[in-house]
Amino acid sequence: MSLKDQFDYFKTFKKTTGKLGARIGHHYQASRLVNNPPQPKDITLELLLAAGAHLGHSTSLWNPSNQRYIFGIRQGIHIISLEQTAAHLRRAAKVVEGVVYNGGLVLFVGSRPGQDRCVVEAARMSGGCHLFEKWVPGTITNGKMIVGHGAVIEKDNADRESPGGPIENADPLRPDLVVCLNPLENYILLHECGLYGIPTIGIVDTDVNPTWVTYPIPANDDSLRCVQLVAGVLGRAGESGRLGRIQRAQMEEMYRAEER
Repeated sequence: MSLKDQFDYFKTFKKTTGKLGARIGHHYQASRLVNNPPQPKDITLELLLAAGAHLGHSTSLWNPSNQRYIFGIRQGIHIISLEQTAAHLRRAAKVVEGVVYNGGLVLFVGSRPGQDRCVVEAARMSGGCHLFEKWVPGTITNGKMIVGHGAVIEKDNADRESPGGPIENADPLRPDLVVCLNPLENYILLHECGLYGIPTIGIVDTDVNPTWVTYPIPANDDSLRCVQLVAGVLGRAGESGRLGRIQRAQMEEMYRAEER
């Protein structure tokens, strides 16, 4: 059989059998929550349930301060109320959006394995910073000695860099808001933020003290899918605030130009 005959046979075979077999419908894709996270307005109880946000820890490991977030007990496991999770997640999204809209710096922290990608993506959307390694104690309280002095890039409300260039030998910047995806491993970070009055947002599981953070989000911090969902929603909120700030700056520049 010649090459042409083989090609014709292939086209005929594909035409007759191409529509056979099962059709793959909507299915879970692990990268969807990272590459295209939902907006805060799209948060539903079904979405949180599919992410496993309702699964807590064993009843022997719970923190009594989380009693108001617990729906019940199932086979020795505490079940988190998804209504509480949705309400607190929407509130945290409003906080992130407001901080970014007013030009604040948001730090996203997630040091567990697998959290690095969602942390970086959330920081990129909101125009903030990220940390997916171990927090160095004293970075906030003693930043001049640990971090040292460096160059700081100054930007206006439209995210344009200052024409004068970076500021050399500047003191380390402190974030205006810290989003911590695993508070248990970053208690020192949360303590330093409390000393300097920096508000914090954290995923609080049933074994975590909710008073460690300013705005707790009761959810399953052991589920990577749940962590990606929370980080993506907060990143989308920061993106909305950043775009609103840029639009406001452009409108102000346009009004000034018309007055002249």
